[in-house]
Amino acid sequence: MPDFSVIICSRNPRPDYLQRALDALQAQTLPRERWELLLVDNASKEPLVSAWNLSWHPRSRHIREEEPGIVPARLRSIGESTAELLVFVDDDTVLAPNYLSAGQKIAESHSSLGVWSGQCHPEFEITPPLWVARFGSCLTIRRFSGECWSNLGLMAEHALPWGAGMWVRRKVALEYKARVGEDSSRKKLGEFGGVPRPCEDFDLAQTACDIGLGAGIFSTLELTHLIGKNRLTESYLLGATEGTAYSMIMLKASRGMAIPPRTSRLRRALGRLRRWLTLSPVERLVVEARIRGEQRALDELADR
Repeated sequence: MPDFSVIICSRNPRPDYLQRALDALQAQTLPRERWELLLVDNASKEPLVSAWNLSWHPRSRHIREEEPGIVPARLRSIGESTAELLVFVDDDTVLAPNYLSAGQKIAESHSSLGVWSGQCHPEFEITPPLWVARFGSCLTIRRFSGECWSNLGLMAEHALPWGAGMWVRRKVALEYKARVGEDSSRKKLGEFGGVPRPCEDFDLAQTACDIGLGAGIFSTLELTHLIGKNRLTESYLLGATEGTAYSMIMLKASRGMAIPPRTSRLRRALGRLRRWLTLSPVERLVVEARIRGEQRALDELADR
């Protein structure tokens, strides 16, 4: 049995980005015999099995999942994997050569952690707009030093790992799979309007805390996130903001946590006026996108 399963869930990937993700896996310092590689084709228009040769890895498999969405793809991969540790790698991320060996050391030295990940450095296809400096988290940019972990889940969001390069112990993954099976609405946490959202990662991380384990982040784990020009637009920023706000409300509601009350039309109007007077154009649009996402979620919950 392999020490851990490396999983790439991909739907209609950008070929040059997926190639770089696979090249980075080929360059890992840890021997390939110690880990398996699963490439999950999440209902791509052109089947990945016919285009991507994984014969370079002795423990590789192609898997096809017809239900679109990052959550269904991950659930399928959990069922197909065989190792006690899982590593989720996005199809636009390039792992540092020591990523797998460093992650395994953390697994051995921090047995109380159920999930963990690290830094996400950006590589932009074009010169990024100015708003990236402030709203880079919407592009999965995360840079820090040291390490941090907690067993408080969403109450310590700064310590929660993100999905790009996330390590997950098998017992956490199986518990998460069972819970989503009982509440299929949690599949919506991973995608909103076609844009993947991080809240399915938070749901998975929170599951570790639910069963008495912790979640953490470590600067020794480093990867590069390849960011195409299509994500460096204002429309992407606003869609990502709205989707994240929607998913966070739905995540908290699914877990019985406190959520904000619905606001009246008058309060919303006064809020818009205040934002016009106090915020820059981009800041105003981002706040309004967040409010739209929250309001959509609250309206949906009220209609149930």
